Amino acid sequence: MAHGRRQACLAAAGAERACAGRRAEAGGGGRGWGRAPHGRWRRRATMTDYSEEQRNELEALESIYPDSFTVLSEKPTTFTITVTSEAGENDETVQTTLKFTYREKYPDETPLYEIVSQENLDDNDVTDIIKLLEQQAEENLGMVMIFTLVSAVQEKLNEIVDQIKTRREEEKKQKEREAEEEEKQRFHGTPVTIENFLNWKAKFDAELLEIKRKKMKEEEQAGKNKLSGKQLFEMDHNLDTSDIQFLEEAGNSVEVDESLFQEMDDLELEDEEDDPDYNPVNLDSD
Repeated sequence: MAHGRRQACLAAAGAERACAGRRAEAGGGGRGWGRAPHGRWRRRATMTDYSEEQRNELEALESIYPDSFTVLSEKPTTFTITVTSEAGENDETVQTTLKFTYREKYPDETPLYEIVSQENLDDNDVTDIIKLLEQQAEENLGMVMIFTLVSAVQEKLNEIVDQIKTRREEEKKQKEREAEEEEKQRFHGTPVTIENFLNWKAKFDAELLEIKRKKMKEEEQAGKNKLSGKQLFEMDHNLDTSDIQFLEEAGNSVEVDESLFQEMDDLELEDEEDDPDYNPVNLDSD
């Protein structure tokens, strides 16, 4: 239904241009006619004629854009049209709301226009749309042009959606290439050259030297803190009889593996009973 109304509007606009052309051919210099600054022949309109053209265009726009056309004021005539792109990848769309205001002598003067809201557009896109509106307004000066301006913006939004899709595909491919390159590096490693080998060697030697220094420092510190046997006995006198005490507590349960010794007869062992002065308890009396 909306498509049919749009086609009717286009047909009416085409008929108006054709009629203006025929009038120009029949006598452009006749009464009530003159050449506009942009070079087109058109009727020298009165204020009533401007108002009528503006009113007729508003009725056509309301029929073409029933769900996105909103009149904001009548003096001056101001209205908005929301333009949405076709759905792109993942049903994503971009959208903008255009605000138009008729000047007193529109369409012999360009309408005022601005973008009052947008969705999924960056600053560059907004700038491009404003430039597009300016270009289309100058090219269509002297004719009702809102439908032409909105149609141009519609095409621009569709292009932006396609660009977003293309950009995302390129980003996806780039990530895949980077992942493949990383995987190759993991298996193949970095090619060895004289320069990177010498850099690695210098770094390795420095790290090795640092490890040796730390180890030497730790050993030196450990040597300072290590106590001699004499120092241990001086600090803890229980060590004097610790072995004797252990043997007394163990009694006859201490087992000795005689196989660890060679021939026992070859060992020169003195029997404790042979030394009448031997007393292990009084070892510290000396």
